[in-house]
Amino acid sequence: MTVSDYNDIVRLYKNRLCRYAEKMLRNRHMAVDVAQESFMKLWEHRQRVDPLKVHAWLYTTAYHHCLTLLKKERRYVDEKALEHFSFEQPQPDLKKILDEALDLLNEQQRSILLLRDYEGYSYEEIGQILEISGSQVKSSLFRARQRIKEYLKDLEYVI
Repeated sequence: MTVSDYNDIVRLYKNRLCRYAEKMLRNRHMAVDVAQESFMKLWEHRQRVDPLKVHAWLYTTAYHHCLTLLKKERRYVDEKALEHFSFEQPQPDLKKILDEALDLLNEQQRSILLLRDYEGYSYEEIGQILEISGSQVKSSLFRARQRIKEYLKDLEYVI
């Protein structure tokens, strides 16, 4: 991989990788750091990365870095932590509601949902990124969507 190739890859994926990491971490500054770290690792491993699979390599690296940060900060969502949220607003904030629904998912489900529905990756590509099978991607995506559907169904005013 040449410097020019690397710069083209950075231009092509920097915004998408930041967006993905931000949705995973809920923190813009940390997401930028994750993306930057992923690109630095790509440069360090440029001789070993298959140019046809660079997007999967980047997302896999970002995914693992996000998991490490989430575990470090112990930012796992439990049901009791969500009890303090109030939905008694005249105008529902749909972005906030969807963010809260995403917080109900585990890291793998959230990542799969974001990669599929926000980024438009195929099941096979997601499987490569997360290092799981396509059938695991499908079943996790189904469970994630069901969990969000149940959560949204409980909110009377969303409709």
